[in-house]
This record gives sequence, structure tokens and C-alpha cells, in this order.
Amino acid sequence: MGTMVWKVMGTGGAILAGVVATKVVNMIWAKAGQDDVNPKNPDAPLLKALTYAAITGIAVGAARTFVSRKAAQYYRESSGHLPKEIREEPVS
Repeated sequence: MGTMVWKVMGTGGAILAGVVATKVVNMIWAKAGQDDVNPKNPDAPLLKALTYAAITGIAVGAARTFVSRKAAQYYRESSGHLPKEIREEPVS
């Protein structure tokens, strides 16, 4: 497996996970009865907008991390080593 495969798997998967997580949060937000207020509207209550932003940020971050880890795991199982970007990236 090469660098291009990893870029497609890692980046593509993370982007897709972010989009799906946002859609799920939007569905839950609407089912919770909050769909009457658009949190992106500057006239919406600030607390609701910040709550929406926090929930969305946590969901997107968790989804992207999960998918990136699974992609790296699959890459390692297929090639016998982690992608270069992950091996050389320090944990911070």
C-alpha cells in the first residue's frame, strides 16, 4: 500500500465521518425540539448556538478519530506497517 492509498483512506474517511456526524447531530437536534432555532443565525440565543457547536464539535472529532484509527489499523493489517504520516507524527 502506498501513500496515495493512505491519503484516500485517511483523509476521505475522516471527511466522510465528519459529514455523517454533523447530519446525525442535526437529526438529534431536530428531534430534541431545537429545530425551531437555527444555531448559525446571529439572532438565535447564544447558549443554544454554543450548545449546538459543542455537541457538533465533539461528535465530529470523535467520528474522525475513530475512522482514522480504523483506517490506520486496516492499513497496518494490509501492509504490515503503519502509514509514514502516523509513524512519524508525535503524540501531542
